[in-house]
This record gives sequence, C-alpha cells and structure tokens, in this order.
Amino acid sequence: MSEPLLSVKNLVVRHRRPGLFAAPAVPAVNAVSFSVNPGETLGIVGKSGSGKSSLLRAILRLVATKSGTIRLAGTDWLSLSGVELNAQRADIGVVAQIPYLSHSPRLTIAEIIAEPMQAQAPVKRFELRDRAAEILGQCGLPAGFLNRKARKMSGGQAQRVAYARALATNPKLLILDEPTSALDVSVQAQILNLLDDLRL
Repeated sequence: MSEPLLSVKNLVVRHRRPGLFAAPAVPAVNAVSFSVNPGETLGIVGKSGSGKSSLLRAILRLVATKSGTIRLAGTDWLSLSGVELNAQRADIGVVAQIPYLSHSPRLTIAEIIAEPMQAQAPVKRFELRDRAAEILGQCGLPAGFLNRKARKMSGGQAQRVAYARALATNPKLLILDEPTSALDVSVQAQILNLLDDLRL
C-alpha cells in the first residue's frame, strides 16, 4: 500500500502567552492524527476556537509545532528549511477563507494567478497568460476576466480566482479554509460542484 499524500500524527501546537508570570499555554492542537490519500477529500469540522486554523497553519509551517510529525508525499515536512522548504511549498495550494483579502486590488486577475508561477520558476509572459487562461477556464471563468481587477469581482468570482491561483503550480495538496462560509447559498452550491470537478 502506498504512503498517504498527507500524514499527520500526534500533532501538538501550543501558543505562547505573553507575560513573565503567564499561565502555561493550553494546546491549540492536541495530539491530532489523520491521513489523506491522493484524490481524497477530508473535512475538518469544529466550533470557533477549536484549533482548525492552528492546525492548517501548522501544516503550512506558519506556526511552530510542539511535537508530532507531518509527512507530505513521503517527505518529513517538519525537517525542511530554507530554500528546500520554499521549493516544496509549491506542492501545496491554499485558498483563504475570505478571498478578497488574498487578492491585491491593484493587480489584474492575470497577474494574481501568475504570481505563484513566477515565484516557482521564470516563465515567459505569453506562457503565463496562456496558463492563467487555461486554469481560469477550469475554474469556470472565461479568459476575458484576466484583464479585470480583483475589486470588480463578485464573491463567487473572487473565490474561483482563488482556486485558480491555488492550482497554478499544479499542487499535490489543496488546503481550503472554510471555502464557502462567506458566500450565499446559490454560490456555495456552485463552488462545491467546482471542487468536486477539480478533484477528479
């Protein structure tokens, strides 16, 4: 049996409290374990403050872990550092909870989608635009959107651009932080259908 795409075992995250005499930190993530195989979808459910965001941030190496292991595609994710970590981060696509906050209002949709591709390796401008148009089409928006600014999009359109940006580097793993919470019911259904199509 092949190794899972993502494997988390006994992960513990503690947030330090300020002050010399502060009480010991309560674990934000307490001995969490799970695995995700290629093509699988895993939903993590919990009330506000239960540690969902801390868990995601730990997987993304944005906060330190107290103990436990994280393996991504067979690699010890917590042992990577520097250039090696930055290179491997291209294997993870991330969609923020509120897409407007992750899109610069000054950039066009083409520039927003091209950013992660340019960060990974030098790419010619026409190739960037062709690739951006292809991904945007997969996410349900026409190539004509490439010249629009982020501030002129609806919530559903901004969410689709967020998916296109996350998929730009062909990631092995896609992490979504409450991907439909800021959308109305009709748009939620469209986004969930889109996610199901992209998973196949």
